Amino acid sequence: MSRHTAADYLDIAALPALMEALVTQGWFVAEEFLDASLCRTLHAELHGLEEQAALEVAGIGRGQAHRIKREVRGDAIHWLDRESRAQRQYLAVMALLQQEINRALYLGLFEFEAHFALYPPGAFYKKHLDSFRGRSNRVVSSVTYLNPAWSHDHGGEMVLFDPDVPEREVARVSPRLATFVCFLADRIPHEVLPTQAPRASIAGWFRRNTSLNGFVDPAR
Repeated sequence: MSRHTAADYLDIAALPALMEALVTQGWFVAEEFLDASLCRTLHAELHGLEEQAALEVAGIGRGQAHRIKREVRGDAIHWLDRESRAQRQYLAVMALLQQEINRALYLGLFEFEAHFALYPPGAFYKKHLDSFRGRSNRVVSSVTYLNPAWSHDHGGEMVLFDPDVPEREVARVSPRLATFVCFLADRIPHEVLPTQAPRASIAGWFRRNTSLNGFVDPAR
């Protein structure tokens, strides 16, 4: 049996377009960017975590500013912890992508953090930025969708907005299996529209290290 590498699980040919899109518009969307079989395995793992009551209600803000606000976001999450083979494969793919972004764009990305996200029917996430300029080490946000057989009637699209005209929609992404989105965390406002079916994804952030006095700035 052949041994797969991280490069086998993503569309390497799309990487130049990803880099160009981040530079010129601040965001990138591609269908079938990730290996569909890996995404199905991760989808099954997420629902297994749900059955084990291993998901936690998502909040907004970090550290002491963290708050649960169902009127803002309604998903449940589980941080990736490398405990499964599928998680390790996914994180290896993201490590490769981090390396390629650093090589092409010199962003100084230091590490990647990510969590599963499950939106029950009726859930949404209002328009927001993932970080504020100069106040966060999250540089590039990413979302990988895990939903097989997703239909238009299910809703749940992610909407991306123009950073210079935040009321203007620039993309609407259906959360279909293996679709990948990435964007500049402090530039691109975005929201998740209400979903009519359970909506599964992995949300992640490529981070810079803002360590101080020898202490590495922790994820999350």
